[in-house]
Amino acid sequence: MKDLITEIVKALVDQPDEVSVNEIEGSHTIVLEVRVAKMDMGKVIGKRGITAQAIRTILSAASGKIRKNYMFELVER
Repeated sequence: MKDLITEIVKALVDQPDEVSVNEIEGSHTIVLEVRVAKMDMGKVIGKRGITAQAIRTILSAASGKIRKNYMFELVER
């Protein structure tokens, strides 16, 4: 799942080398913290949050098959 989100976010930003995804495992939920360059935050969020919501939808659809809850969090560098 981490690789999927990394590839999607790298395709969206101008500085793909600055993208890092950290996976934090909890008892029932896995949080994917995505860090991008400050100037690329808007590209990942999108207009009115539509791009970020689309990433969450893809993550939800993919995680349903493996029966784990994933959360997508965008963290500023």
